[in-house]
Amino acid sequence: MSTSFRVAGLFAGIGGIELGFHNVLGSALDTTLLCEVWEPAQKVLKANFPDADLYDDVATLRDLPENLDLVAAGFPCTDLSQAGRTAGIRGKQSGLVSHLFEMLELAESRQHKLPWLLIENVPNMLMLDRGEAMAYLVKELEKLGYSWAYRVVDSRFTGVPQRRRRVILLASRSEDPRAVLFPDTGVELDVAALRSDAFGFYWTEGRGGLGWAQDATPTFKGGSTIGIPSTPAVWLPERTDGPQVVVPSIEDGEALQGFTRGWTAPADLGRRNGPRWKLVGNAVTVRVAEWIARRLQNPGTFDMESREWHRYRAWPSAAWGRDGAVWTVNVTEFPELQPYSHLGDLLTLDDATSLSHRATAGFQKRLHSGNLGQYPGFRDAIAQHVAFMDPLKGQQELTPVPLS
Repeated sequence: MSTSFRVAGLFAGIGGIELGFHNVLGSALDTTLLCEVWEPAQKVLKANFPDADLYDDVATLRDLPENLDLVAAGFPCTDLSQAGRTAGIRGKQSGLVSHLFEMLELAESRQHKLPWLLIENVPNMLMLDRGEAMAYLVKELEKLGYSWAYRVVDSRFTGVPQRRRRVILLASRSEDPRAVLFPDTGVELDVAALRSDAFGFYWTEGRGGLGWAQDATPTFKGGSTIGIPSTPAVWLPERTDGPQVVVPSIEDGEALQGFTRGWTAPADLGRRNGPRWKLVGNAVTVRVAEWIARRLQNPGTFDMESREWHRYRAWPSAAWGRDGAVWTVNVTEFPELQPYSHLGDLLTLDDATSLSHRATAGFQKRLHSGNLGQYPGFRDAIAQHVAFMDPLKGQQELTPVPLS
């Protein structure tokens, strides 16, 4: 890799990809352009990337800077995610990725060669409409002469206690993306090493899905089925000096995504339901971007056995292709296992808030309408928390709920 690495970020959000690359490349990284339409995210980018040119609309941005090394595009997952509208790749928001390919085509016509393209999105795009989104991306990439590879990864491989699965797609006309994404064939998460003092769950669910995670939170999301940013709650079964069911602070949320605490403070509107949780929920985990940057610096050798794949249902969890052919590879969602930050250690309990009586009572009703939430002691803990938070009775003394 040369002494300077020039990056442009489209659909930049709060700069998770760019921050991850900066943490690895340092002063060698030149973030030349960022494009983001949402004003709160723009405030975060302006504060944290003051030297980058900032554009507000990918639909009107025509020219990419010359001599780029990488374009990053974590395009909106709104129409692709299970928590979104599932309108598909032709949806109003997710369909904005078409402007990326228009820019790349224009750059190619002007002989502006781009070594690397990085795309990030939700795994549901591999399944929704029989994988129509991935088929569209592959078709557009190959029209431009790109080889490509992708892999689903779980952010926990980087040590952050958040179960966050994402598709990482790399494409290039001159380099081999397989040598970046696949040399780390992977391991499995050591479940036995997880602790039992903190469990994350979606309190906005309970009937059709619980979003449960041991020693971690479920995926942070920008929205939920009840129309609010789905900040996970955390059950602390061993806690005796405060509520056992809490909502992490926004600073904890930033840390769970690999950002420094206070990263989104420039977007703080001074109200409870401000934009910061949505910003964090839509972000790319910083440490995942760090892994990609390290592998771009030091690519490995791709010598894995591949099996040709013919599309018929959902796309596989890892694959590569060129010239209309697709091959699958056998890799895990954990390319490596970095030192794990246990959820109970990461949380700043003095800043965490109790899950409200209304929220907990609503969750309890949904929970008991199905067969979810059967972990020993959990349902009893939820019932106890409802009683503890009852505004008519006042907060009662907490008694830890035994796990067996």
